[in-house]
Amino acid sequence: MSAFIHDDFLLQNEPAKVLYHEYAKDMPIIDYHCHLSPQEIAENKKFSNLAEIWLHGDHYKWRAMRYMGIDERYITGDATDYEKFQAWANAVPRLIGNPLYHWSHLELKRYFGIDELLNERTADDIWHRCNDLLQQEDFPVQQIIARSNVEMIGTTDDPLDELAYHTTIRKQADLATSVLPSFRPDPLLEISAPNFLEYIHKLSQQTGNRIEDYREFLKGIKKRVAFFHEAGCRISDHGLNYLPYEDCSEEEAADIFAKALNGKPLTAKEEDKYKTFTLRYLGELYHENDWVMQLHIGPIRSANSRMFDKLGPNTGFDSINDFELAKPLNQFLDSLDKTDSLPKTVLYSLNPTHNYIVATAAGNFQGGEVKGKVQMGSGWWFNDHKDGMVRQMTDLANIGVLSSFVGMLTDSRSFLSFTRHEYFRRILCNLIGTWVVDGEVPWDDELLGKMVQDISYYNARDFFGLKHAASVK
Repeated sequence: MSAFIHDDFLLQNEPAKVLYHEYAKDMPIIDYHCHLSPQEIAENKKFSNLAEIWLHGDHYKWRAMRYMGIDERYITGDATDYEKFQAWANAVPRLIGNPLYHWSHLELKRYFGIDELLNERTADDIWHRCNDLLQQEDFPVQQIIARSNVEMIGTTDDPLDELAYHTTIRKQADLATSVLPSFRPDPLLEISAPNFLEYIHKLSQQTGNRIEDYREFLKGIKKRVAFFHEAGCRISDHGLNYLPYEDCSEEEAADIFAKALNGKPLTAKEEDKYKTFTLRYLGELYHENDWVMQLHIGPIRSANSRMFDKLGPNTGFDSINDFELAKPLNQFLDSLDKTDSLPKTVLYSLNPTHNYIVATAAGNFQGGEVKGKVQMGSGWWFNDHKDGMVRQMTDLANIGVLSSFVGMLTDSRSFLSFTRHEYFRRILCNLIGTWVVDGEVPWDDELLGKMVQDISYYNARDFFGLKHAASVK
């Protein structure tokens, strides 16, 4: 039987095959948003077995296993790594139609040279073969990154992080990849969170500011942005359940902040006012520093309260939110644009029904001699499968300009997930190739090949200011 992951996997016509093999395949990877551990990169971690590198922390897989009725003991519980891997192997054959089926076999093929389908019969052999390879000299984290042709990794970092591991990485001459921090200031915005006051106290200690009012709070934020900038950060990232917008002056924001510091409850409108003004202030800082602002909008997080109490966040109990986006999104972008302080921005909505809303809003704020200044971000989280990617790119092409798109990211915690860039590039090439076959675009391989390479690599390189990414180290 021929290999499932073959050379022309997902390439369903001749133009697609030419575009992928001759133009996209060998382009470097810029993984500008992920959740990889800087510590594991700095320490060049060596994984002890396949479950550790493949299953630990991967809530995509955990969620799929729960669908199948697999006991939590074999997902996040006290079962051995071998038992957890066996449970996963038993689940994989039933995942046809889910991108995990493609991703799992693509990762086995690219990193371990395994063509066999993963199932109950092959699990033991694959376990031992992969574990043997993981002990070889080309399987520690930094070697995996190098083998994957990754030019830049953007991690996700708390504003209070001292970035010590990033400092260590910059000193490691053997790693050619730039590993840069990204500023994730969500705790600074969640003014009604139970730990908000504790977080402000830590910010006060770290910056040396006695944060007793809003103005000192903003000064503290500015200090942390400057610290991140010095460490090579050029990208921010916000995770927002919804995008608030309420007109708010600095005086109003200061009064709301004072109420929170004094332990007084806030109304929903007060919370939205505070978030709006603080988000706008952050956007202005990003513009001053020539950073890119990313807005990841629209999850309902930790919906299962029983499992949240047991396992905590980011364990596979999140879903898509439903909310008004068009008006607040345009208002927020306009509030920055009218003072000429709108930074380069990438907009993601987890709800795919917002695609046209995001694409049209992005189109309202282009210009400034920046190609694609406001981007419609890639298919994200529940949309990073084949249909979601095709829908996102088709919607962007219909409403905006696909050729200026900055392409894919992994948004992953796994060092084997760089193959998602290959997955995306194959889908991209097949989409354009299908347009050629259907007579919707001309078969000009130079024109379309350049477009594919731009979306795969060059647009992101230029947009994020990484023309010499390795030199940022």
